Amino acid sequence: MCGICGSVNTGEETRALPRMSHALRHRGPDADGAWVNGPIALATRRLALVDPERGAQPLFNESGEVAVAFNGEIYNHGQLRHRLQAQGHRFRSRHADGEVIAHLYETMGADFPRALAGQFAIALWDARQQTLWLMRDHAGIKPLYYAATANGGLIFASEPKALLTHPQVSRGLDWRALHGYFSFKNIPAPQSAWAQIRQLRPGQRLCWRGGRITLDCWTPPPPTEDPTITQQEAAQRIRTLLEQSVRQQMQADAPVAAALSGGVDSAAVVALMSRMSAQPVATFTLTYDEAFPNKRADQTFARQIAERVGANHHEVRMGWRDVADSLEAVAEAFDEPFSGVTSAYFLNRRIADSAKAVLTGDGADELFGSYRPHRLAQPLARLATTPESARDVALWAELAELDATPPEALTALLRRGGEAARRMGMYLADDAGIRALYTPRMQALTDGASNQALVAEALSAIASEDPLNRMLLLDRGALLPDQVLAFVDRLSMAHGLEARPPFLDAELMRYADTLPGALKIQRGRVKHILKEALRDLLPEPLLNRPKEGFILPINHWLRGPLAPLATQTLRPERLARHGLLRAEPVAALLQAHLSGRANHGDRLWNLLTFQLWWERCGEAAA
Repeated sequence: MCGICGSVNTGEETRALPRMSHALRHRGPDADGAWVNGPIALATRRLALVDPERGAQPLFNESGEVAVAFNGEIYNHGQLRHRLQAQGHRFRSRHADGEVIAHLYETMGADFPRALAGQFAIALWDARQQTLWLMRDHAGIKPLYYAATANGGLIFASEPKALLTHPQVSRGLDWRALHGYFSFKNIPAPQSAWAQIRQLRPGQRLCWRGGRITLDCWTPPPPTEDPTITQQEAAQRIRTLLEQSVRQQMQADAPVAAALSGGVDSAAVVALMSRMSAQPVATFTLTYDEAFPNKRADQTFARQIAERVGANHHEVRMGWRDVADSLEAVAEAFDEPFSGVTSAYFLNRRIADSAKAVLTGDGADELFGSYRPHRLAQPLARLATTPESARDVALWAELAELDATPPEALTALLRRGGEAARRMGMYLADDAGIRALYTPRMQALTDGASNQALVAEALSAIASEDPLNRMLLLDRGALLPDQVLAFVDRLSMAHGLEARPPFLDAELMRYADTLPGALKIQRGRVKHILKEALRDLLPEPLLNRPKEGFILPINHWLRGPLAPLATQTLRPERLARHGLLRAEPVAALLQAHLSGRANHGDRLWNLLTFQLWWERCGEAAA
């Protein structure tokens, strides 16, 4: 099941439900289900991966007093079913994974997600208590949005587009949330682009009862680091847990493929899948019309891995014109403004022709350390406590070698101040840089909004004192669910394809949290302990290659074939349609990039996608 929606106590249950469900049809093209009973309405869109014949939703307990609609996969449903049957529970389906949820709720109450291994967004109605529960998985792999109504009702859906079809959901914008977009490339949870719509955070649950809403977390806090864990012990345990996760996530009654980027993470998943499959694994790699050196290296490594494991390998070729032609479709997939990775849209479009699920390498970076803020976390923490007079040339040279960052850039980060300020200097833009683009109107609309304050608040809630683990946990709470998993979900579901990330297994994530940062990045080697765990599985050149993100070469294209698109989209008369961004500084960014004087590609793409979103969605809401 890949899309859910519904409402309680709105008085519009029967009329609104079909429109909401129709808005999610891309998530589940195989079938739909709907159920209305008094104040509650549940609807589902089905992508039939498990028990295709008898797994339709909503699903119920024996008495019909517990109703469940859920999006995702429960990988340990077989073990749970056997346990529940031994306790006397009776099942209607042959082996539908979601049916265990209704019976687990009877046994464990609202703590039942703790027994689940999988990815999920769940809506559960308890008729006896007249209570609606909404639950999101531990990592935020599956999305769930909701809106409270003025009359004490609640509306929910997998994507905002379904909520926006409901007559009691306003299109009024959340201006502070939009301010966050210009730093983070996405709207920061729990906010959305719309003031009335909110999203559950990873591991969060919502309880609606009698018009009252309460929120809490069903997940325990991250464990503390264990400094006694040895490298050998950690590598062996990571390997065992990853193998277990891949084996679980290969389960399906429909074809399962693998995305192969040419990097370590996806290569590890493919290699393990190949060892566990009796048939060649179908792998898919994105390639480009132009000969970009790093992208060509991705293609080469992907071919080598596919040949090494005997995969049925496919290359999906694309170019800048595909990006231009798909702008509207990609925007439709996200609903909100988004300028993060969109490469997966083009790869998943091809994968969906032959599979219903795809395993990916997503999540490893946020567990084991890879991005620039991760690489700089330990060095910057040391420098922050070192008197400036003692920051000798050798240390600066070491840092520059580790991150290819000039000493003056590191000095600028240190001069920003504390941990939150330094981290803010590594996002797309800080608060001051964003406000320099705002018109007086936008300044007033976003008055009081501070992205640095959001970062500081998140850091204050992290108990770990390890500088690297603090950055990883920060990204695990925001970047991973709000941006990475957002594109993983939306750009697969846009094609009726379910993405499964084995690295985000709950047990593997909790084990990674026990590891000190020194095991994760060691002497500049990112994801060190993961690579040690994979040493016998992958070739040494692949383990040692530099990180190359799964991103489109937008910076290059914006100086070439996409320059007319950027110039047209950001011209003064189009910016004047909303009156939020000043034309002069935007034009200065554009000209500096086009001339090659500076690289503003990411910021320009951020502004361009915002402008297109506004003209499509925001204009009608303002």
